[in-house]
Amino acid sequence: MHETAVHDDWDQHWLGIADCTSRNPAPAMRRRLVRALLGIGRGPARILDIGCGQGDMLADLRRHHPQAEVCGTDFSRYGIEVARGKVASARFFQRDLTAPGDPEPEWVRWATHAVCSEVLEHVDDPVGLLVNARGYLARGCRLVVTVPGGPMSRLDSHIGHRRHYTPASLREELVAAGFEVERATGAGFPFFNLFRALVVLRGDRIVSDADGGGTGAPSLLARIAMGVFTPLLATPMPSNRLGWQVVGVARVPETG
Repeated sequence: MHETAVHDDWDQHWLGIADCTSRNPAPAMRRRLVRALLGIGRGPARILDIGCGQGDMLADLRRHHPQAEVCGTDFSRYGIEVARGKVASARFFQRDLTAPGDPEPEWVRWATHAVCSEVLEHVDDPVGLLVNARGYLARGCRLVVTVPGGPMSRLDSHIGHRRHYTPASLREELVAAGFEVERATGAGFPFFNLFRALVVLRGDRIVSDADGGGTGAPSLLARIAMGVFTPLLATPMPSNRLGWQVVGVARVPETG
């Protein structure tokens, strides 16, 4: 019998930390990683963002690949509403990918490229989510996954992280979901690790830093720290196993 999945209250999370997320240099670093690894050329492409949140990844991909069709899906109704406002030309659908179910006919094997960024750590059954997402991906579809590595901060647990990853554990889950894995590695060393270490060391105070004690605006200290690390995380950082940003590149098999 399928057990009912336990979901984080992402509508509330997005309301509380949206401003902090928009200022945080780590998502911008991840977007650059994703763009580099998706390998989209100048030809036609159909990009699906699995767990699109508030649409920042899709907006970035739309800017850099205006010729591509883009689509986002998320469990959060509020997230999709915000994303639709940022990327009016994209299509969206709300879906609980932790629950079994077939895609609508128009979405079956639709995507030639896909992103799943900072999603798997939030669900109880990440392999099941990846399996359910495969129905939307064409044979040969290239999938880029990012997940957090390193120690978990109080903010991570506050927003529902179940686990953090190593390159080996991400590879294992992708293989278990039926993907062919091209690479699984760390990224962001040393500056991303330092940024994350400061977040971890902040302890319980990081939650109020992020949401301004319930005001929805990050604290002055948080804004200063993010400002300092914005240029540092914008510098090219080669992938290596020391990086606490874990990233994988995989493909849907051409047969089967």
